[in-house]
Amino acid sequence: MSIIDSALVQIRQLHPYSPGKPIEELERELGINNAIKLASNENPLGCSPLARAALEKAGEHNELYPDANAYYLKQKLCQKLGIGDNQITIGNGSNDVLDLVARSFLDAGTEAIFSQYAFMVYAMVTQACGATARVAPASANNGDSSYGHDLDAMADLINDRTRVIFIANPNNPTGTWLRGDDLRAFIEAVPESIAVVVDEAYFEYVDLAQYPDTLQWLDRFDNLVVTRTFSKIYGLAGLRVGYSVSSPELCELFNRVRQPFNGNSLALAAAQAALDDDEFVERSRQCNSQGLLSMQHWFDRRGIEYIPSVGNFLTVRFGDNSSQVYQDLLQRGVIVRPVANYDMPEFLRISVGTEDQLQQLYRSLGEIL
Repeated sequence: MSIIDSALVQIRQLHPYSPGKPIEELERELGINNAIKLASNENPLGCSPLARAALEKAGEHNELYPDANAYYLKQKLCQKLGIGDNQITIGNGSNDVLDLVARSFLDAGTEAIFSQYAFMVYAMVTQACGATARVAPASANNGDSSYGHDLDAMADLINDRTRVIFIANPNNPTGTWLRGDDLRAFIEAVPESIAVVVDEAYFEYVDLAQYPDTLQWLDRFDNLVVTRTFSKIYGLAGLRVGYSVSSPELCELFNRVRQPFNGNSLALAAAQAALDDDEFVERSRQCNSQGLLSMQHWFDRRGIEYIPSVGNFLTVRFGDNSSQVYQDLLQRGVIVRPVANYDMPEFLRISVGTEDQLQQLYRSLGEIL
């Protein structure tokens, strides 16, 4: 028997995460310049000037290990969010924290629940732990098309083997969201023995009265875990830093399985500085709101269906031609994201870009369509 044959069955069956195509790769393949990437929900404005300055200073001592406890970043988060430093778990991106939750509670014989069309990492970390994924069918919510979380369907899947429930709010790749009253009522009905993970990677982009700040519920729910990231509105995707906020007891568990030094010095310094730059965050939010509205109007005028989104992306239905549209966009130096691996083969997910980037997208789509 080979070493591959001896690997755990659930590991051999895993499908690696498929990221958006890098700009450099496309330009190298096609021999072109000035390609744009609207595939990975990155901040088109880059990152905060304060973060850039902090990166330069932090890079002066790359020979030293980082602060394994991320003391200063945690203190800044405490000030910003009104939480205790014993509630924060730092991750190498919020994906890392999702993996920590899975490894803390899931193994063979246990189950995790998440929604159809939900973020693919939930399925990956569940399968990697040998647990069983229970997937609730999506349905309409909050006036959205039928791609949102159906909390009733998710509740119906709970049994004595359930250990974790993953909920993305807003959800990637659909952009759908849950109202605070509905989500709170759902969590109240979940047994305390089940961890409820609310993934808020796109939290800072949402400005809706009924959208909840679930950090305010931590005093009520000991089984609640809220995850956030610096990869989206803060523009630090390349540095990989995210975090979870939970009860001190859950936080202590996660830190038992967390890898040492999982936050590098550059990431910690940049994230800390980024939290001070409210002006950059507001400018990013306004850019996104204007860009999302522009995209919706462009597709509305052409009668092209999309899923209403509150994130920094729009998932658009191109029908049976979606794969060809994707390839034709690549030939024009525009990278978007196919979502066939989410069982949505007729759609492409398109990140919000700057006005210039969106005009290049519109010109390219106009030629193609």
